[in-house]
Amino acid sequence: MNNDLKRLHPYPFEKLSILKQGLTPPAHLNHIALSIGEPQHPAPHFVIESLIAHMHQLSSYPSTRGKLELREAIAAWLCKRFQIAPSELDPEIHVLPVNGTREALFAIAQCIVDSSTATPLVMMPNPFYQIYEGAAIMAGAQPHYLNCFEENNFLPDLDAVTPEQWAQCQMMYICTPGNPTGSVMSNDYLQKLIRLAQQYDFVIASDECYSEIYFDENQPPAGLLGAAASMGLNNFDRCLVFHSLSKRSNLPGLRSGFVAGDAKLLEKFLLYRTYQGCSMPPATQTASTAAWSDERHVIENRNRYREKFDRVLSILSATLAPQKPQAGFYLWATTPIVDTSFTQRLYAEQNITVLPGQFLSRSTSEGNPGENKIRMALVAPLDECLDAANRINSLLSKL
Repeated sequence: MNNDLKRLHPYPFEKLSILKQGLTPPAHLNHIALSIGEPQHPAPHFVIESLIAHMHQLSSYPSTRGKLELREAIAAWLCKRFQIAPSELDPEIHVLPVNGTREALFAIAQCIVDSSTATPLVMMPNPFYQIYEGAAIMAGAQPHYLNCFEENNFLPDLDAVTPEQWAQCQMMYICTPGNPTGSVMSNDYLQKLIRLAQQYDFVIASDECYSEIYFDENQPPAGLLGAAASMGLNNFDRCLVFHSLSKRSNLPGLRSGFVAGDAKLLEKFLLYRTYQGCSMPPATQTASTAAWSDERHVIENRNRYREKFDRVLSILSATLAPQKPQAGFYLWATTPIVDTSFTQRLYAEQNITVLPGQFLSRSTSEGNPGENKIRMALVAPLDECLDAANRINSLLSKL
């Protein structure tokens, strides 16, 4: 067996399951899950209809590169969304469909990292999506955690990284809007990071899966490729972005996303994926083309989240007092007691499941940025989210 498997941490939800063992919630209260970021809004009917109508395509092997019409739809969406000139983003070389970004975020480290060098580093925010850490470990690299504290707007402090650490860095994962904090990296921040990548020769893997859930229609979050294009880096050198239909279009079960950016990196990633055997089913590609080509359902989706956040925060503002995120569908709140104890009591007394912040982060010399925090995913229907907020207040009144 690969010895690096021993270095993998249990997944957060495995820890959560153990934390809840032996607890019996009140039978008269329905369970409300705020722990998993699984969208519960209805999937767009036109995407479902497209998927069903094209099931006959299952008789054909799909190519790993994907259909041109899908890549063209993705490229057109990227250009419009992030103000990139269509002449600068070629669907033939700058876009690659993937079966959900989770598998691609993991696989990219296996393709990029050269473990033969002395102590390669893969940097990532802390707290983080645990796929980043596992990918780094299995690629033979050392995860390097960049703490995201409130004083830095929950963003990694790039100035805290030493030149020696930058020199060892081969890849850096970023997440904007952030999971779990909801913080958004500005265009200036992204361009500063791009300049560091050029200076120290590392790849930026930008997880932008939450980019389409935001609250001000006039201020959509910036993206890495848009930042690169606006500074004249039209070949997107060392820049890769990962997007998904899971959150944008409420299609987590479709397992459809893409990676886009540096053509040289994507050429090698395509070679890697050809051996991995992860081409997207033909009917999924057709349905995905329809989803990326429509914005009406995405705007409606944002409106639902906007209402949920406004109403839930009006209930919790005087008690748990979480800050409204810049984007995404998570509340990152400070707990009055240890986060794991708060999670246990909330489940045992109110039948609500949240995720302790320390399960999403690692302890460092500066502390653990997830301690005494909880992540709450406002993905359930509005009435359940409001019920959960009131139950949380009921528990808080006893503490």
